[in-house]
Amino acid sequence: MMRSPCCEKDHTNKGAWTKEEDERLVSYINAHGESSSRSLPKSAGLNRCGKSCRLRWINYLRPDLKRGNFTPQEDQLIVSLHAVLGNKYVFSLSYLL
Repeated sequence: MMRSPCCEKDHTNKGAWTKEEDERLVSYINAHGESSSRSLPKSAGLNRCGKSCRLRWINYLRPDLKRGNFTPQEDQLIVSLHAVLGNKYVFSLSYLL
């Protein structure tokens, strides 16, 4: 059984996100929460794929997204946890910070 495509590829915008699209996505999520990514674009009035909307929110638009360099305390935490856990789990330290 195959899953249906998340969007119509013919009418989907695949270029760079505009400021208006970002504002529309943020205002929709602030008003309605993070709902199903498959229905979000149509509900928010965006010509984007649901996966694209979800990734844009998670990687760029979330208000709690931390940008910039690590603090000295965060650097020390990473070094100390790396000494305990090794390379295998270093990528998942963000939940501890």
